Amino acid sequence: MPKQLTLIRGLPGSGKSTLAQTLDGVHLEADQYFVNEQGIYCFEPSLLPAAHRWCLDKTREYLLAGHSVVVANTFIEHWEMQPYVDLARSLKIPLEVKVCKGQYENIHDVPADTIKNMRQKWQH
Repeated sequence: MPKQLTLIRGLPGSGKSTLAQTLDGVHLEADQYFVNEQGIYCFEPSLLPAAHRWCLDKTREYLLAGHSVVVANTFIEHWEMQPYVDLARSLKIPLEVKVCKGQYENIHDVPADTIKNMRQKWQH
C-alpha cells in the first residue's frame, strides 16, 4: 500500500486519538510533545507553537522514511492543516482528512470554556 498522510480533526474529546489508533500508520499529535520521560502529560501553553512544529517535523521525517502517518490534532481552522496539505503535495502522496464528532471524556482536561471557544471558531 502506498504511504499516505491522514489528518484527523475534531474538538477535544471527539475521539481523534481513539480513531488514530485504529488506522495504519505512525500516530502523531502535538500533545505527544508534552509527555515527559515518565509518561506524564505536562501541558505548557507557551510551548504550543514548538509542539506543532515538532509534530509537523516528525510527520515529514516518517513520511520520508516511507511510513504512512496519521496526525490527530484539533485543526479547528483550515489554515492549521495547510502545512500538512503542502507537505503531502510536495511529496506527491495521498492525503485524507477525517472529522471526529463524538463526545467522550477529553483526556487532557481541556476546560469547558476553551472547548466552547474552539467550537465557535470551528471551520467545516
